[in-house]
Amino acid sequence: MKVSVLIPAWNEADRIDQTILAVRTLPEVDEIIVIDDGSTDDTYRIAMEAGARVVRHFTNYGKGAALYSGILTTEAEIVVFLDADMGETAVEVRKLLRPIIEDRCDMSIGQLPRPLRGGFGLVKGFAKRGIRRLGGIEVAAPLSGQRACNRRALDAIGSLGEGYGVEVAMTIDAARKGIRLLEVEVDMKHREYGRNLRGFWHRGKQMVQIARVLYNRWQIR
Repeated sequence: MKVSVLIPAWNEADRIDQTILAVRTLPEVDEIIVIDDGSTDDTYRIAMEAGARVVRHFTNYGKGAALYSGILTTEAEIVVFLDADMGETAVEVRKLLRPIIEDRCDMSIGQLPRPLRGGFGLVKGFAKRGIRRLGGIEVAAPLSGQRACNRRALDAIGSLGEGYGVEVAMTIDAARKGIRLLEVEVDMKHREYGRNLRGFWHRGKQMVQIARVLYNRWQIR
């Protein structure tokens, strides 16, 4: 089975090469596609030099649109969604692939270690409640962008939602269609936002975009 890793990226020139090179060490992976979503830095060039195929947006459309572009670009039977800032810990993708390859689930979700500088858990709790209400399932990592899917799962997913709501939309759609979900503990680390102004701004955007996704899914129950 062909495996494709999709990496949406916006201004990730400082870490994208580390992430790509880590994934390239995995024999299970056949191709790496970076979707450069309107970056103003050297993300595009660095990703190409690191060995990825790059799809380029000249406007920043958001994570959902970037992932959708990646899905349209590949015919792989298994697709991995991976955040660009995982660096060397991206090798943990193997743990997400194993249950898909062994047909133990249709979508695996990476459950990352507790962050050292986290917020108050408000956004995560909001997302969990929304998924429980609209998808009927309980998940521990509702916001995790580290996922692997087979074609059955991809076909069940509707519009991917905007920005930071993409994972919540994906989980609700999968649950409603009876897709087999499995959360997998992975030792991955990405950029953390602490309890400072930047962190509160980031989480505020997350909350708004997740709320939009939940409202849209509520309308089409």
